[in-house]
Amino acid sequence: MSVRGDIWSIYREAMPILLIALGGGLFAGLVLEGMLESVERFPGLLVMVPVFLATRGNVYGALGGRISSGLHQGLIEPRFEWDERLVNAVIASFINGIGISVVIGVVSWLALQVLGWESAALYELVGIMLVAGVLTSVILIFGLLALIFAGYKYGYDPDNLVGPIVTTLGDIFGMLFLLFAIGVVEVIV
Repeated sequence: MSVRGDIWSIYREAMPILLIALGGGLFAGLVLEGMLESVERFPGLLVMVPVFLATRGNVYGALGGRISSGLHQGLIEPRFEWDERLVNAVIASFINGIGISVVIGVVSWLALQVLGWESAALYELVGIMLVAGVLTSVILIFGLLALIFAGYKYGYDPDNLVGPIVTTLGDIFGMLFLLFAIGVVEVIV
C-alpha cells in the first residue's frame, strides 16, 4: 500500500471513533460539572480526577496494546473464550487498575496534608477511588475487548482503535463511576 493509502486508511478507521471520543469527553465534562457540589463535601476530590482518568488510559491502553499485538500475531482470537494470554492480560490490568486507584486516594490525601490544604478523610478518598476503580475496570476491560474484537472482525486495525476507545470509555465511565462512588461513600459515611 502507498503512503497515501496508509494515511487514508488510518484516517478512515480512526475518525469515526475520534468523533465519538469528542462527544464522550464533552459528556464527561458535564458529569464533572455536576460533581462540583460534592467537592465541598469531599475536599481534595478534584485533585484526584485528572490522575484517575489518566491512569485509566495508561492501564487499559497497555491492555489494548497487548490485545492488539496478540491479534496481529495470531496469538489471540477475536472472541470471548478461555485463552491463557487473554486471561492473564485481563487479570493483570484489573489488579493494576484497582491497585492504582487506591494509591491515587492515598497519595492525593498525603499531598494535601503536606501542602496544608483541606481534605476529606483518607478513608473517604480511598473509598471513592476504590469503588470507581473497580467499576471502571470491569467496564473498560469488557468494553475495550468487545470493541477491539468487533473492529478487528470488520477489518479495522486495532492499533487505530485502542487509544480513542480507552480515552472515551475511561472518560465517560470514569466520571460516571466517580459520581456514583461519591454517592456510595456519602451513604456509608
